[in-house]
Amino acid sequence: MIPCVQKRGSRTVGLVFYLYEPGRCEEHTDPHLVAAWDAFAPDPGRHPDATYADLARLLDQPVDALVPSRRPKQHVWHLSVRNSPEDPLLTDEQWADIARRMVAATGIAPTGDDTACRWAAVRHADDHIHIVATLVREDGRRPRLNNDAARAQAEARLLEAEYGLRQLNPGDGTAANRPTSAERHKAARENRPQTPREELRETVRHAAAGTLNETEFFDRLTAAGLVVHQRVAPSGDLLGYKVALPDDRNHDGEPVFYAGSTLAHDLSLPRIRKRWDTGDPEGVRDASAGSRWPGPAGARRRASTAMWQALLVIDHGTDEQIAARIAGAGEVLDALATTSAAPTRHELRRAAFVFERATRSHTQAVRGHDRALRQAARDLVRNGPARRGGEDGATTAMVIDMAFFLITAAAHWHARKNHAQQAAAARQSAEHLRTAYRAAAQHPMAVLRQRGQRLTQPRLQRQAAHLRTAVPELAEQILAEPGWPALAATLNDAEATGHQPATLLAEATTGRELHTADSISDVLVWRLRRIADLPADTGQIPDTRNAPAPARAFPGHRTGTRLDRPRRR
Repeated sequence: MIPCVQKRGSRTVGLVFYLYEPGRCEEHTDPHLVAAWDAFAPDPGRHPDATYADLARLLDQPVDALVPSRRPKQHVWHLSVRNSPEDPLLTDEQWADIARRMVAATGIAPTGDDTACRWAAVRHADDHIHIVATLVREDGRRPRLNNDAARAQAEARLLEAEYGLRQLNPGDGTAANRPTSAERHKAARENRPQTPREELRETVRHAAAGTLNETEFFDRLTAAGLVVHQRVAPSGDLLGYKVALPDDRNHDGEPVFYAGSTLAHDLSLPRIRKRWDTGDPEGVRDASAGSRWPGPAGARRRASTAMWQALLVIDHGTDEQIAARIAGAGEVLDALATTSAAPTRHELRRAAFVFERATRSHTQAVRGHDRALRQAARDLVRNGPARRGGEDGATTAMVIDMAFFLITAAAHWHARKNHAQQAAAARQSAEHLRTAYRAAAQHPMAVLRQRGQRLTQPRLQRQAAHLRTAVPELAEQILAEPGWPALAATLNDAEATGHQPATLLAEATTGRELHTADSISDVLVWRLRRIADLPADTGQIPDTRNAPAPARAFPGHRTGTRLDRPRRR
């Protein structure tokens, strides 16, 4: 159940007319009163002799009784209450009870108050009602409407439980502004998949991901095809910005602009500047310079490492540090969504779009702690779109796999903090990532499984022994999974390059939850290939069935696990 306090108005008869008329798209059917301040209030929908003016005049009587100087300018209060499509159909009597509960909870007409405001509830569709009230009580005083929207939401959560309706998550006031009904109707008329507000919010978030300064940010907005207007002070200082879609016009043919702060709280210019204020000046360098893995593949590897480090903080950091990492994770998802290949693009865009809600809470993020993730986002964008297949495609599976666990950890943290909407958004985002992973990993994992199936029996037995030594509690489950041959091939590759498989397995599993994975062996494949710096495109690795066993690592021998010094946790 979604109650929404609408903008206050000054013409009661105008609102009554709208509620009883057919609507712009003939969507209003059988409009009638279900409840009112007076059981004998006229109902223009059911009483032939009643008119809209009659109902409006009675609602306005307490307002008209005041001298003009004491009348409120915006005296019309309007609340809509809508159920979800999957909810059961409620009767008029049930909607009447809901209306009385809402006006009591919000302060319009407290229970037992005979001198409260006048109000009326109109039903013109199966799934919702509208409540109109005038904001002068019968005794001439004003109602106390402090936090009326929050109180309506709290009452809705109680009504959902009592009427067996879909249980929505309580909010905390940090969500982005929802599209208005006018924006939704306009989008439907123009056959838009999203409202302009939602499309602009997504585009601006993608443009802001990993930026270092205003010039880069506004260049990205322009490159994305948006109409950008900057608000400049007489001194020449930039105060803010607003954006519009080129094809979204008003009645006068002018672009419909939205300020960044109206798209989302964290998209205002001052909030975006906070990201730049703590940016690493060295981050301007190309992070792939001198790397073994240049281009999009290298950027994805480095993003995987940054997310792995962020996981450690979410497990053991302060709330402020965790909030910063979650915000940084949102930027990485935005960057992935704009640089992904066709097989994963849709699901990654959905994951980033949904996770946007999880990046904001009342816990203040400490900027600077998100530097590694912001650099990873910048690195992804600077290295451009990934190609389908090859090392790019395989590292896409690697980075999505790591993103899944980071977003899942964010969901757990939000749940512990009772951030219901944020936790639900993170869980939904994780499901989109799960789907994207399946698309990205299908081919590279199939190749790697084939390579594992070609290993000789002694090599398979040796890798199984390493597995039982490192993770005895998970070994039998992993050995029974279809992905075990792929993990065996990865362990064999690591051993052939001088690593100790048991040590790598311990590093990949210690302190990291794995129960949310569809396949533990798949997860370990990508973690081991990242830690040991093995190619993700498994087709690049030669068959080592007949290669001699590698020499044992000795002190000072440089391996991916750095055996010569204690590992950082």
